[in-house]
Amino acid sequence: MAFIETNNLKGDLFGGITAGIVALPLALAFGIQAFSGIDDPAAASMGALAGLVGATLLGFFAALFGGTHSQISGPTGPMTVITASIVSGAWTSAQAAQMDTTTCFSSVIIAMSLAGIFCGLFQILFGIIRIGKYVRYIPYPVLSGFMSGIGVIIILQQIYPLLGQKGPAGMIDMLIGLPSAVMGTNLIALLLGIATILIIQLFPKVTKKVPSTLVALIVITVASLFIPNDGKAFSVIGDIPSGLPLPFFAKDGVSLAGLDWYMLITTALVPGLTLAGLGSIDTLLTSVVADNITKTHHNPNQELIGQGIGNACAGLFCGLAGAGATMRTVVNVKSGGRTQISGMVHALFLFAILMGLGALVKYVPLAVLAGILITVGWGIIDFRGFKDLKKIPAADAFVLMTVFLITVFVDLLTAVGIGMVIACVLFMKRMSDLAEGSYVTMDAAAEESPWADEAGLPEEIKHAIFIERFHGPIFFGSITGFNKVMHQVPDDTKVVILRMKRVKFMDQSGVYAMETAVKELQERGILVLMTIIQPQPSYLLHKMKFLPTVVPEENTFKTFEDCTEFLKSLDILK
Repeated sequence: MAFIETNNLKGDLFGGITAGIVALPLALAFGIQAFSGIDDPAAASMGALAGLVGATLLGFFAALFGGTHSQISGPTGPMTVITASIVSGAWTSAQAAQMDTTTCFSSVIIAMSLAGIFCGLFQILFGIIRIGKYVRYIPYPVLSGFMSGIGVIIILQQIYPLLGQKGPAGMIDMLIGLPSAVMGTNLIALLLGIATILIIQLFPKVTKKVPSTLVALIVITVASLFIPNDGKAFSVIGDIPSGLPLPFFAKDGVSLAGLDWYMLITTALVPGLTLAGLGSIDTLLTSVVADNITKTHHNPNQELIGQGIGNACAGLFCGLAGAGATMRTVVNVKSGGRTQISGMVHALFLFAILMGLGALVKYVPLAVLAGILITVGWGIIDFRGFKDLKKIPAADAFVLMTVFLITVFVDLLTAVGIGMVIACVLFMKRMSDLAEGSYVTMDAAAEESPWADEAGLPEEIKHAIFIERFHGPIFFGSITGFNKVMHQVPDDTKVVILRMKRVKFMDQSGVYAMETAVKELQERGILVLMTIIQPQPSYLLHKMKFLPTVVPEENTFKTFEDCTEFLKSLDILK
């Protein structure tokens, strides 16, 4: 935990309260989305409470222990999509086992809580082993396709409540059932949702000082109170329990009897890892945004530890797992927030509302929250990436579209995994092509002039010398080109000089390939010399006994001039 600064107290208080106002409708909406796969009237109120508890606990502890001073954390779209699959999966499994409603809800709460706790523990581990810095190596096409896929999922999931319908859990089922949902549209719910979207989009043109999301929530909810509703005209959140949140094992209505704990833990482990991975990416990308605005530098590993503590606490108390939230963080910074205090104030604001929230939000229509989330999903989609598909390299476009389609129709973690594998393979192919094209022999002097330090090589011995100039790494992706060049050594060659000056990196495959090539040359009676071996290749070549076992130390030279003097003394060249 970093030292908490108090020199910006006024700005932090205002920024935190403003961020809390923005976070309130999003926490409710994400919570209800997470429980949208449960076919029970109580699901909406339970989801709204889970969203608010998650925003409160994660927001407070991530700010207190994290490494990004101005970051606001809470439930986010990507994390909620995964949580929704956990919740719907637990509910479906419990119903398939013919459990009663109370036990079904118990299974859902426990599965969600355990996944959140595992998410937090994994993130703490990520921070301890210091992998935060590696997030920057995720290729843009993978992120673009992934985030756009999540945006589409959110929009498709909210079309049903926007139409006043209960949607299925699976994406294919959603698409198949969409025509029927449109035919059965609840006109009042649709108008409430569309009005919400219009206010969110148009109100910033009037003023940006008041969050348009909150304005839409309040205005449309108040308007809906004047519409006669006997429970059939449109659906609302319903009563939300107020008061201090309790741990999942002490929560009212949660029964621990008759549950298969081994099954619950094992099924929550992989989703917890998925949440941890996605939450870490989401958070650290938001940290970069905060750095760019505030001209500061976050501590990625400390931020992961803070997020882990926050998500573990949220999971323990039946709250939604979340991550650093870009929009809320930007609002906080623009409103004056600069230190951890702003994130803690945001959480305390939500906590104050939590203590007496039920009576305030029980009448909020689900169509209003659907309208809010549709605008969130729209904002997540990377339209720029799709617009540039014809301009970017075909390989990048293929990665983007593959990740996008797998995200929408298969699985989020699978999408990222396959996308990373494809991107890495394509990257290695590009690097291999560059490396293989950079191996230049002395016979290729017409294409590339000899290096300057080769000018002292006597003309009378050049015919018997083969010089191999390497211009890049020698690794597993480039050994095909390496072997091809090494097999071009003429039969009358007496000496081969391997110029290693520009080889900054070698791997195990590269060493083995070089060892094989050198031994083949030595079997032909050719003397192999090496010049200017860089530190990393030198270390590896010694470590793997290539030096001095295969090539003696006296046949390696620190400069080409030294090598030239050695050549002049050789009897085989006289």
